[in-house]
Amino acid sequence: MPETPKKEEAPEPLTEASITKYTTAGQIANDVLKELMGMVKEGTKVGDICTHGDTRIKELTSKCFKKEKEMEKGIGMPTCVSVGHVACHFSPLKSDPDVVLEKGQLVKIDLGAHVDGYIASAAHTFVVGASTDEKVTGKKADVTLAAYNALEATLRQLFPHKGLKNSDITKTISEVAGIYKTTPVENMLSHQIGRFETNIGKEIIQNPSDDQVNKIEKHIFEENEAYIIDILITTGDGKIKQGDIRTTVYKKADNVVYQLKMKNSRNFFSEASKEYGVMPFSIRGFANEVQAKLGVIECERHGLLQPYPVLYDRDSELVAQFKATVLITPSGIVKVAGLPLDTSVYQSDVKIENPIIQSLLKESLKMKKQKKKDEKTAGEAKDTPKADPPQ
Repeated sequence: MPETPKKEEAPEPLTEASITKYTTAGQIANDVLKELMGMVKEGTKVGDICTHGDTRIKELTSKCFKKEKEMEKGIGMPTCVSVGHVACHFSPLKSDPDVVLEKGQLVKIDLGAHVDGYIASAAHTFVVGASTDEKVTGKKADVTLAAYNALEATLRQLFPHKGLKNSDITKTISEVAGIYKTTPVENMLSHQIGRFETNIGKEIIQNPSDDQVNKIEKHIFEENEAYIIDILITTGDGKIKQGDIRTTVYKKADNVVYQLKMKNSRNFFSEASKEYGVMPFSIRGFANEVQAKLGVIECERHGLLQPYPVLYDRDSELVAQFKATVLITPSGIVKVAGLPLDTSVYQSDVKIENPIIQSLLKESLKMKKQKKKDEKTAGEAKDTPKADPPQ
């Protein structure tokens, strides 16, 4: 595997080649997400879904750009399946007790693929056993629709010609959540992304806490930028925390050097670096799980790995998540990863009456074609007799 590239000072603008790779990774992410949604049934084990998702991402990415022998491809975000009040990053080990899905549970699947470092990540929320004959109602419907509509409203505010700031989007997410009497999860970030980077440049924060309000630099959005927009909405007060469940998802930290003392740790870190580079991974994917569990301890303790802890709301609450990877192009906002919600399955008593939000959700993601005023003006000028030059 090629040497891990250094962190970019700023993301490179989109090119035809990078758009192709983002789009390829996005198609793989969407295809795998659809497969996993088909697996979500009463009695299915969460661990089986996670394992299948990671396996399929590796299989499908290995089949693209075959002529590019040195190109890195594979998992951009390991498959996580978080149920009910679990907010995110639940990816159990094979040795962990089985978590078996039950009818009526709210399920979130989060995953990602990358091609040559161009990452496309997506997340989707749905209810086990839901259908047009057995519709989702109450809090489950409200929190799901709140998260989905907040995502869709966000995407339509990324158009550069609108001149909106990231702080404007923060307000919109809060407004949409409030319509459904729900709350954005506190301090969750969406990021501008670049090659081999899921966190570079500009950020959008949802529901900032008091100590975070002034820490996010304000900015506008510009053409040829890429973003992962991640929306998490809860029926609770927005404050979530780390639970007692073991963290299994990690990412190699930037610019940290430390000489590991334990052989297990060195072997694990070497394998993780060769297999995943700078991409997030789950230690579930290692053949020697015992070595991985031991090795990760020293690596995390000395800052070589960045943990993605499992986050929880209170048992009585529900958390919904929708994530999309988008490109801001001259022709509009291109959603390369992220699936539409089948809203016919969700029945809510809440109606969006805010005319601004209503209008926003009806907008197309394609850039409106400007009327050719210049051509019209030029035509009129051509037909107008020219004045005689001054004597």
